[in-house]
Amino acid sequence: MSTTTSLATRLTGATGSRHVVAAPEELVTYAVDGLSPAVIVRPESAAEVVELVKFALAERLKVVPVGSRSKCEIGMGPTRYDIALDMTGLHEIAHYDAGDMTLSIDAGTPLRELEGFLRPHGQFLPLAVPCFESTTAGGTIASGIDSVLRQQYGTARDFLIGAEFVDGKGQLCKSGGRVVKNVTGYDLHKLLIGSLGTLGVITRVNFRTFPVPATSGGHVATFKKSTAAVEYRKMLERAGVPLTNFEIVSPEVIKIMRVILQQQVQGAISALSEDGLWYVYSSFEGTEKVVKRIAGELEKYARGAGSRNLQSLETGTDELIGGMLREAFEWLRWAAQETVLYRLAICGDAADIADQLTRAAGSIEIRSASLVRSARIIYFAIFAESEAEILEPAESIHAQALSIARELGGHVSLLHGPLKVKLRIAEEHVRGMNQGLQQRVKKAFDPSDLFAPGRVVGGI
Repeated sequence: MSTTTSLATRLTGATGSRHVVAAPEELVTYAVDGLSPAVIVRPESAAEVVELVKFALAERLKVVPVGSRSKCEIGMGPTRYDIALDMTGLHEIAHYDAGDMTLSIDAGTPLRELEGFLRPHGQFLPLAVPCFESTTAGGTIASGIDSVLRQQYGTARDFLIGAEFVDGKGQLCKSGGRVVKNVTGYDLHKLLIGSLGTLGVITRVNFRTFPVPATSGGHVATFKKSTAAVEYRKMLERAGVPLTNFEIVSPEVIKIMRVILQQQVQGAISALSEDGLWYVYSSFEGTEKVVKRIAGELEKYARGAGSRNLQSLETGTDELIGGMLREAFEWLRWAAQETVLYRLAICGDAADIADQLTRAAGSIEIRSASLVRSARIIYFAIFAESEAEILEPAESIHAQALSIARELGGHVSLLHGPLKVKLRIAEEHVRGMNQGLQQRVKKAFDPSDLFAPGRVVGGI
């Protein structure tokens, strides 16, 4: 009997789980940065998760919680990976109060399924994140991935009001509650955001929901230079124009989008038809009167900033382009044979910083693309045809991005890249960082280093 088969048998016997998988062809589909688990377990309740964690503790095994596995490349690869804990079996809507606009759902609930549940009630959850068709609520929280609606609705941190999770001692813990005004205890559940499964296994999350807007609109303006696009954004900020989303898109990103959209609705291609220009996409919502007024203001300010072409988008075209930008993480990472995708959160002028990185990439002759999102978020990608060609450029660009982020009090992370790139830049990334607090938090939640060891830079 092989070690893997033996582990699967012991897991089944100890936990009573009916969903323990050890087939090699399935194990490889759960690999993270090339490392596959010894076994996959698919629990169907929080109580089952507790028993699985206790078994792993007793056996000194390492557990990596996963959902749809669409964002497992974010972060470092685990240093050890014994059990893949597939949480998609927990997908019930535990509690919903339309009047209080609060919701409690199992971690494995797909966001698309949740949208279908809320829409008839005239409500929604503003988690417009990449891989939306498959991603789960728990995976979205653990990955910390951006929502394109953060300009108006904030991040998950602003409307995650509670969570349940199993900690590294095998205890089912609760933080927050089901009501918006929760005045007791600490917001420990906020620490789960972006934790990559290193602190515990999320079993349930509680959210505040929002009313579906009466109507919405979209607008595209084009500029010869990024500086004009930045001036346009500044005009809108000074005027206080309320936008749901605002993105400055580089010419290289537009090329990639057009390739993907060439089999789609012709109107979307028409709206993105010119080469060599910087595109600015805006979305907005409200009553018909409000939407019409905002569209008029966008046209006025775009012309004032020197836009060559501007267009209010039909509903279908707006949904298509907005959906494409929501999925930018997904298609940018596969836009070349090898891609390194950085995310910068910057307090300074994000478009100016994107320009700096573009020039830096040009100076080392590596193809690049940038997407300046709302709330000063930058997606910056470099492309090559082989891993060997991208290693040194990735290290160089990362060093510059890290320097900029530290100077401006921001943060840079690597959303996608070959494992060799991650390993080469990890040492530079943690240099100068105070990891004491992170390590203490890890120790408090997971004293035995049971969960996803090494997934956070610095060995956490």
